[in-house]
Amino acid sequence: MTVTVQVDTTRSVATLINVFTVSPDRQEELIELLARATEETMKHQPGFVCANFHASLDGERVVNYAQWESEGHYRAMLDNPEARVHMDQAAKIASDVQPRLFSVVSVHPG
Repeated sequence: MTVTVQVDTTRSVATLINVFTVSPDRQEELIELLARATEETMKHQPGFVCANFHASLDGERVVNYAQWESEGHYRAMLDNPEARVHMDQAAKIASDVQPRLFSVVSVHPG
């Protein structure tokens, strides 16, 4: 089944953009961990909407673009012990982790 994520300004969601810095030889390992964490834990948390993972071509970054129904849902996930295990594992692979919440303010489809 193919799922298409639509980004629009009319839906009030909390958008997480988390940039991980990683050594190129561990980029794939981090993406596999994030994907497994999403399938096993994150997508079963209340308020989860979607998660997407992007690998930089130089191998030094992984970007997690995820959406939650609200900031409260995102914050509740952070307090979940199961989710914490996965986030701690990711932090051990990455040399830097920069999570930030955003709101979508402008969309320009092609």
